[in-house]
Amino acid sequence: MNLPNLLTMLRFALIPVYIAIFSSGHMKWAFLIVILAGLTDILDGYLARRNGQVTSLGAMLDPLADKTMMITVILSLLITGHIPWSAGAAIFIRDLGMIIGSAYFHFRGKKTVPANWMGKLTTALYYLAILFIFFELPFAKAYLWGIIIFSFMTSFIYIFLFVSLNKDNAAAEQPNLLAEEEKTKTM
Repeated sequence: MNLPNLLTMLRFALIPVYIAIFSSGHMKWAFLIVILAGLTDILDGYLARRNGQVTSLGAMLDPLADKTMMITVILSLLITGHIPWSAGAAIFIRDLGMIIGSAYFHFRGKKTVPANWMGKLTTALYYLAILFIFFELPFAKAYLWGIIIFSFMTSFIYIFLFVSLNKDNAAAEQPNLLAEEEKTKTM
């Protein structure tokens, strides 16, 4: 367990703190918890890369912490009527699909696409949408829909990159499998 992974675990611990503050009606303080979670996300990634502490555990937990916090925030905004159910459903479908797909392929030994600038940009734009919603700006819902569409586009790009990465990996392994088969036939 290194410092970047501890920061990721802190993000998980901030979820019940957010729920308690949001539930007590302190919207601006709750938003500060969301910002704190976002800052730990930036900091853990920076430290992991700078200190050479990128781990497979961190690579799996980091996006899970992000998605869990985001789902919690979206659920709280849905329940209180700050965003429409259709927007919440679209966000959940995308995020749960990404979580389930990543976990499924990770445990099947497939290579996963690491977070890149598109994913980070999507997350930052979602945080901005949440800011607009928390402060009840008139264009907040329209902006949120724009980000939802953008997030689906980035998901399709991730899927393309995933398929390409694993196709290249399978092609590289194919000559080795053929050589092994030939070796066993000649024995």
